[in-house]
Amino acid sequence: MLSKRALIGIRTSLQAFVMLFFLFVGTQVIAADPAVVESEEAIAAGKTVFNANCKQCHKLDQKYTGPALRGITDRQSIEWAKSFILNSQAVIATGDEYANELYAEYNNIVMPPHTFLSDDDLNNLLSYIEYGDKVDPAAEAAAAAAGGDGAGGGSGGIPSEFLTIILVVLVVILLLILVVLGLITSVLTKYLNKQNLEEDDKEFVTQKFDLGKVLRSDGFVIIVTALVVALVAKTAIDGLYTVGVQQGYAPKQPIAFSHALHAGEYEIACQYCHTGVEIGKSANIPSANICMNCHTHIQNVGGQDGMSPEIAKIYAAVENDQPIEWVRVHNLPDLAYFNHSQHVKVGGIECQTCHGEIQEMEVVGQHSSLTMGWCIDCHRQTEIAASGNEYYDKLVQLHSDSKDALKVKDIGGLECAKCHY
Repeated sequence: MLSKRALIGIRTSLQAFVMLFFLFVGTQVIAADPAVVESEEAIAAGKTVFNANCKQCHKLDQKYTGPALRGITDRQSIEWAKSFILNSQAVIATGDEYANELYAEYNNIVMPPHTFLSDDDLNNLLSYIEYGDKVDPAAEAAAAAAGGDGAGGGSGGIPSEFLTIILVVLVVILLLILVVLGLITSVLTKYLNKQNLEEDDKEFVTQKFDLGKVLRSDGFVIIVTALVVALVAKTAIDGLYTVGVQQGYAPKQPIAFSHALHAGEYEIACQYCHTGVEIGKSANIPSANICMNCHTHIQNVGGQDGMSPEIAKIYAAVENDQPIEWVRVHNLPDLAYFNHSQHVKVGGIECQTCHGEIQEMEVVGQHSSLTMGWCIDCHRQTEIAASGNEYYDKLVQLHSDSKDALKVKDIGGLECAKCHY
């Protein structure tokens, strides 16, 4: 049996242990910023901030123009990270060792200040950096292996080698048919020659093939004439259908801007440069000032010395207060109305749907025909993005009896006044 004093001692020790435990947990909770959390709302909001301000130079898990960002709150304090995001040069100027090491490692590239970001924006941004878009290494390796099975893998089309084989087989079959027909004709001729035929029939069976006579025959002349007229008519009609169609048009621009580099390799969102695409009728061509957001700090490419000649043209345009005279690629006739925000913002249509794989183009060309038939066909096939859009709730309810999905054609997408007014 334990004495009363021993029991009191044990109870006191347990109370002290509990107090120390909660004190430790409390300090950890206080040390961690409760605003930098792994919540879907914070991560989604942070991703928006990241895409608008950071994506051009940073990735979460790998080095890019700037360092990989994930884990910054482990390497430094949250307050340090916020200060650096707001004004990196101010932190560097204090002599901060880590900040100066980063600055030197990335060739003294100046990160623009982001003093316009609120504290909530910073918290959401850090939440996304730490918890957003995590990639499973095993899944990533499997995807890379699946994509490396060979050229053309997963394209969904018939390889050109198979088409060639099919054509060769068809030609061989046709030749075999001709040979068989020739043999049948020869056998029949020999058989008929052994029969007691009348003189006219015998002359017909034994007659020889006369190519000149065939070429001069009325039937041959009519067939050839009909084919020539049909070919000329088809060529003329095709020519009429291509009037005003500039599919494939890819003019040389005053500055050799590569979408493959900017939208492809650097993954700059289309909306960053074409600022009107979600808010207006036109996507608008970016001004030189938008270019300077990045090229104030990036003045060469490929590691070359000095300023790149193409980037120098941007500086010249800004210094002389002259717009860059880009050559227009896509141009609808004045009689047609097209609204980018209606398609991109409301309809959720990707840029590549109309413009092709723009992120792979060194020189931009017109990918689609942009004819009325092309637009109408799209309206017939495209389903309405009604999910989460209250504007379409009533339409979806009225369309609920139909087995087919609600498409653009069902809400007036084929009416003349939609595009012509």
